[in-house]
Amino acid sequence: MKPLFFLICVFFIACNAPQKSSVEEVKNPVISMTYPDTKMVDQSDDYHGTTVKDPYRWLEIDTAQDVEAWVGEQNKVTNGFLEKISYRKAIRDRYEELFNYPKLSSPFKVGDNYFFYKNDGLQNQSVIYIQKGLDGTPEVFLDPNKLSDDGTTAAVLAGFSEDDKYAVLSVQEAGSDWRKFYVMEIATKKRLDDELEWVKFSGASWKDDGFFYSRYPAPSKGSELSGNNQFHSIYYHKLGDPQSKDKLVYMDKKNPNMYHFGGVSEDKRFYFMYAAPGTDGYATYYKDLDKKGSDFVTLFEGDKNKSSVVHNIGDKFLVQTNIDAPKYRLVEIDINNPSKENWKDVIPEKDELLQGISTGGGKLFASYLKDATTKIYQYDYDGTNQKEIELPGKGSAGGFNGKEEHDILFYSFSSFVYPPSIFKYDVKTGKSEVFNKTKLKFDPEDYIEKQIFYTSKDGTKVPMFIVHKKGLELNGDNPTYLYAYGGFNVSLSPWFSTSRMILLENGGVFALPNIRGGGEYGEEWHKDGMLLKKQNVFDDFIAAAEYLIDNKYTNSDKLAIAGGSNGGLLVGACMTQRPDLYKVAFPAVGVMDMLRYHKFTVGKGWIPEYGSSDEAEHFKNLYAYSPLHNLKADVAYPATMVTTADHDDRVVPAHSFKFAAQLQKSHKGENPVLIRIETDAGHGSGKPTSKIIDEQADIWSFFFYNTNSPVKYVKG
Repeated sequence: MKPLFFLICVFFIACNAPQKSSVEEVKNPVISMTYPDTKMVDQSDDYHGTTVKDPYRWLEIDTAQDVEAWVGEQNKVTNGFLEKISYRKAIRDRYEELFNYPKLSSPFKVGDNYFFYKNDGLQNQSVIYIQKGLDGTPEVFLDPNKLSDDGTTAAVLAGFSEDDKYAVLSVQEAGSDWRKFYVMEIATKKRLDDELEWVKFSGASWKDDGFFYSRYPAPSKGSELSGNNQFHSIYYHKLGDPQSKDKLVYMDKKNPNMYHFGGVSEDKRFYFMYAAPGTDGYATYYKDLDKKGSDFVTLFEGDKNKSSVVHNIGDKFLVQTNIDAPKYRLVEIDINNPSKENWKDVIPEKDELLQGISTGGGKLFASYLKDATTKIYQYDYDGTNQKEIELPGKGSAGGFNGKEEHDILFYSFSSFVYPPSIFKYDVKTGKSEVFNKTKLKFDPEDYIEKQIFYTSKDGTKVPMFIVHKKGLELNGDNPTYLYAYGGFNVSLSPWFSTSRMILLENGGVFALPNIRGGGEYGEEWHKDGMLLKKQNVFDDFIAAAEYLIDNKYTNSDKLAIAGGSNGGLLVGACMTQRPDLYKVAFPAVGVMDMLRYHKFTVGKGWIPEYGSSDEAEHFKNLYAYSPLHNLKADVAYPATMVTTADHDDRVVPAHSFKFAAQLQKSHKGENPVLIRIETDAGHGSGKPTSKIIDEQADIWSFFFYNTNSPVKYVKG
């Protein structure tokens, strides 16, 4: 599940020239299945007069010996099935070949230095590099691959000191959301003694000789990965002090489930804080750091809207808000006269979604979504001198971040068939040039990407991207992979994937519908797919599957559905509502127990999106679609491979454990229903390359086997 604010390091994916290949029809052997016995316990709960049985409650205790034994037995069955697929190794070898190319992030300037991330090809973690100026020689600043023997420790830079002498290093172990913060001296590349624990959903924002950050109290032993996280609070750490001396800046003792995070303004005068009950609306506060002992001042109260400060010019704040603008606008607010009648529209609301605004070089860069593809405009701080940035085509772009004095900024662009490339942008001239583009191991000219609009159950028009080889015959018999998310105001726009090439070069079709619950068309699109309207999301996805079948892209014996996290919920709900419509299902790290999700780690933060079973009205709605509770006995469900990880402390693995156990008990027929449980991995962030390649190879092997599709064997 994605948190409200999070940092994304984009590592660019591309490939080289195509190689000769041959296609070989494979007769799949029948693989007999015997599932482990999963004990059932006498456990039930009363929800507003309705008794709900929970016979697999014991699987929630992820550290218990019997649960660990169950995980081992399930993985044994899953691995036993996968190893009998004859082309599993060939698919893995091909994916490793595709994945093996240099991946670079956009550089970012700190003082006279530029930092960037680079993976040479198959390194488990990207290495952090530093160089003097754009023409300098890159040097390794930190290699996370040396922090653990198995490559499961990841590290990113979380913030820099005002004098550009120090960097905060955020270290993640085994995929957990927990982070440790360390401080490194940039000039010497030495780690200082500072060490901060129990950090979660936080960057490091410097002021003077220290930085602000957010953390939780230390959890009780044994509950680190599943316990209920409460009292997310803001602290200030002074360089050189032990964590025990960190100053508590803000804690809400009356509301322990709130999230608190923020950052210091570029002029270092203000600290902006956001207080959120979950993943939807939030309140906004500011603190004048130039006034000693100043309190936080409320800029926007409550949690019904989303208003974030983009920049300030003295006492005037530039704020991106959805107040009276469901597709967002940028307003100027004078904190000396902050009432709404005094606001000034800087960038008024448009027909397209204002997805975000960044600053750099003394300019504003507004990113819009037009039918889920990016358009970017440059403005002066007062909203004048609008200029569209010319992008290479229809796709996804992001970047344009920097300080006011920076003349050179960077951005990235990609699409389904356009590998991510980095562009250098000159703010003064407005000209872009390619900064980094990797040679390909396949030819993107062989493929086509298009966008269609289909009609959902209630008549709503929904966009869907479709990608496949040029000249593909629409004969209704193509293996097809339908992927979506549909929640939390998250927008899915075109992105490049080397893993997807395994599907496409084997004659498959990739489809991505921008279903309701996402943010592609603003708050109304999001709200039409949340809370009591969540069924719209499933209806949109089911209608996408029906469109693909009706228009001869595929048929029910060749169609797979996939999604992760909230998308895992999507897959779980749709396979229980229409098990006849798909041949294969891939629910990944999904929210499957909608009655108890809020009782684990940060799950309570999703109540604004889903509602809670503690309330009668929402219980009825959740119970109606909860994947775990809607599996029915003696039903033939799709061939299913549930995927999760033992260190997932966002959507705890208990969701997948319980769903897989019930699915194996309820399912009738020959379709395999498996669970693949990764060890020393989490919700996805920080997963080492070796594990990514193994998992994706298993997914595609399972997909091709169960859709009985021919597989291309790549010859060297």
